[in-house]
Amino acid sequence: MNQSQTTYRYQVGGSLQSDFPAYVERESDDLLYTALKDGEFCYVFNSRQMGKSSLMVRTKIRLEADGIACAVLDFSAKDRDKEQAPKWYNGIINLLNRQFKLLSNIPTWLRERDYLSPVERLEEFIETVMLPQMAQPIVIFIDEIDSTLNLPFTDDFFALIRSCYNKRDNPDYRRLTFTLLGVATPTELIGDAKRTPFNIGKAIDLKGFKLEEAQPLAAGLAGKAEDTQAVLGEIIKWTGGQPFLTQRLCLMVVDSVSFIPLGREAPEIEKLARSKIIQNWESQDEQEHLKTIKNRLLSNEQKAGYLLELYRQIRQTGELPSQNTSEEGELQLTGLVVKRDEHLRVYNPIYSQVFNESWIDEELGKLRPYFESFRAWVASGGKDESRLLRGEALEEAQTWSLDKNLSYEDKQFLAASQQKKIEAEIQAAEKEAELEREKQGREAAEKAERIQAEANRKAKRRIRIGSIVLGLALSGAAICGVWGFQEGQKATEAIKEASDAKEQAKEQRTLANQAKGEVQQQQLTLKSTTQNLKELNQRFQGVEIQRKTAETRYKAAQTQVQQAQVQLTSAQNQQRQAQETARSEGIKSQKAQAEVLVAQNQLNQAKINLNKAEKAKKEAETA
Repeated sequence: MNQSQTTYRYQVGGSLQSDFPAYVERESDDLLYTALKDGEFCYVFNSRQMGKSSLMVRTKIRLEADGIACAVLDFSAKDRDKEQAPKWYNGIINLLNRQFKLLSNIPTWLRERDYLSPVERLEEFIETVMLPQMAQPIVIFIDEIDSTLNLPFTDDFFALIRSCYNKRDNPDYRRLTFTLLGVATPTELIGDAKRTPFNIGKAIDLKGFKLEEAQPLAAGLAGKAEDTQAVLGEIIKWTGGQPFLTQRLCLMVVDSVSFIPLGREAPEIEKLARSKIIQNWESQDEQEHLKTIKNRLLSNEQKAGYLLELYRQIRQTGELPSQNTSEEGELQLTGLVVKRDEHLRVYNPIYSQVFNESWIDEELGKLRPYFESFRAWVASGGKDESRLLRGEALEEAQTWSLDKNLSYEDKQFLAASQQKKIEAEIQAAEKEAELEREKQGREAAEKAERIQAEANRKAKRRIRIGSIVLGLALSGAAICGVWGFQEGQKATEAIKEASDAKEQAKEQRTLANQAKGEVQQQQLTLKSTTQNLKELNQRFQGVEIQRKTAETRYKAAQTQVQQAQVQLTSAQNQQRQAQETARSEGIKSQKAQAEVLVAQNQLNQAKINLNKAEKAKKEAETA
């Protein structure tokens, strides 16, 4: 066995010790060290197993070597009881006191200040104990900051950090700075922009290993491959430099019984990645790296569908221009995607093949009650109306969507289904009205015909009887005058009855005409109802147009904010460079002073532009 293999080792997971040979120094190492040495407040927010804790350990050692006092507060180990704010803050005081070796009677000190609120006690400890007793610069690392997300009282803690920054006109406070590390976004930790410390701090972008940075890892591959540099290059291609996966794949090469000959690096590393990580990944993911990504992506049911669709879009397009939305930030914190050059892309081929289209469909199928119809509708370009939801399925989907953060395609699908429902109701109402008109018209005509026929029948019978009786009366008048006269009167009455029957038939015809009028009025009412349904559909379409317009305005405002942020960053860099030039040349240089003034003006204008863009974005959000 090669001697280097007996002494060199890889570590998969956990923070690396200060003397660990497989530690990879990245650009972020120098960025964080330099910023903290200059007294800047910093925060390192990234996904799990990206090397945050290892970076903290290394930076702490470097700062202490420069005479800077450092303390580490690991919030994952603190009491998370929501009712224990005093205990939580007292715990911070105890940790600081113990690491800096300040007070021997800390329990007494805490009891004497029991009248203060928890955060006020911590503030007093910093101001009256820690700063006066320590003359050197102080850096406080706060690890696993996301452990505070479910605590209701930590806004005051972050406000205290900002307060310490704002007190830097006091030389003692100028010596104090903080570093926050964890898996969170600034808005998750504290939503109040007036109290947040994250707009005064410096974000450290913790990137994956570059090939040139990862050179220390090649030493452990000696004796397992003829060309260790080529093997390391293939490993970085598969992992994208993700620290956990890179260390893991390196260890797999070392543990393998095979030797990688020259020219076989690519197929051998691909074979290892597929057989040991990608295939049956859930059973092989013993340290739950991939499961952690999955669980964080799906943890919030209200947002999971949107995040999955956003990830699908990034995966399909290769890269997607970033809009700097909160959802993009959350997706980056899962570890699945990274933002480079203002574009989002899948972190590495391993993630892309583990979390593939089939997996996305399967997980969305568990979330959406309408998944199959939705995917078929999307595949048709939104043209297959047979896939739109109807009846109970639409009602269930609308109820389900009330508290969900839906993707744009989801909103389109549900809106199209709702519009189709309205159109179907209009068609059904028109058909029902037509059938009702036909039915009532037919019934009215039949009733009028029956009345007319009955009147005609009665009139004809009475006239016929009267005529017979009258004829008999006239022919027998000489024999029986009286009787004939009486029968003649009866005949006259019969004629009168026939005339009355005609009048009755006329009245019945009038009633029939009135019935027809009522039918026509009902037809007008049905026509009005149909018109109302059509107007409702038009209003719905108008609202949908307004929604799309508002969405377009919102995206435009987001772009303006992004451009303004880029302008602000550029102006800040120019100002910083001008100030450094002024310092290096001496303030006596008029040219340097002029450059500082120009940079300051540009910075002020950039801030104004950013404020305008953010105001436009807020107006678009509320539109």
